[in-house]
Amino acid sequence: MKIAYLGPAGTFTEDALGEAIPDGGFEPLRLPTIHDAILAVERGEAERALVPIENSIEGSVRPTLDTLAFEAGAVTIVGEHDYRVRVHLIAREGTRVEDVEAVLSHPQPLAQCAGFLRERLAGVELRSVSSTAAAVRMVSESARPWAALGARAAAALYGCELLVEGVEDSDDNVTRFVWIAPQGTAPEGEGPWRTSLVFSEVGADHPGALVDCLGEFSARGINLTRIESRPLRQGLGRYMFFCDLEGREDDPAVSEAIAALRTKAASVRILGSYPVG
Repeated sequence: MKIAYLGPAGTFTEDALGEAIPDGGFEPLRLPTIHDAILAVERGEAERALVPIENSIEGSVRPTLDTLAFEAGAVTIVGEHDYRVRVHLIAREGTRVEDVEAVLSHPQPLAQCAGFLRERLAGVELRSVSSTAAAVRMVSESARPWAALGARAAAALYGCELLVEGVEDSDDNVTRFVWIAPQGTAPEGEGPWRTSLVFSEVGADHPGALVDCLGEFSARGINLTRIESRPLRQGLGRYMFFCDLEGREDDPAVSEAIAALRTKAASVRILGSYPVG
């Protein structure tokens, strides 16, 4: 099986993939962005993609949500995997923390380690790059005293050392990854189940329009575990709403609630119904 994910080698996603499939036996397809990884499945270039969708500190991963909502209509979420993140400050051998001029990383780890950066590296330039592995590679190739926030595997891969281990601001730093498959793929595993969906255009603007939509779930005893709004990209004041709810798509109560939601929202799309990680 060919699996697409955010590359290059040495990213947290690659670590999460190795944890999710410890026996290996898959063909990796490393791509430069989350967007590319998801679309690789839609185009038939990969059978699955593993992408981050939510972090316990920083919240939702917007490139994943936006790609699913706007561009990848022929894919579905078939599973998830929770990954405990450990972020390290990495530099070339001999670099001291007090000499660091810039810290490079993907925007997510930069946010997840904001407290450490303020306390230990106040005033140091922070640079966002495409991935944590790319950050470590750039640090290894630079003659300047730069550092990266990344995974232990990336430090070993590029011949760097760990200046400070475990610099994330929270000990409970967990990223939820989801498995992306072609539309129509049946999820594997047993419950409990989660269903993810996105809806928009909840009718004429009036007080309680969103409450009316969400009430279809609460009235049937269905728990929403996450809800988030994102711009609909059709002017100010127009939004779409991402929801995760407990239960399987074909459960009678869930099915009824979604059917009722369709009478209140112009667009409702089920992103996937799958076993909880």
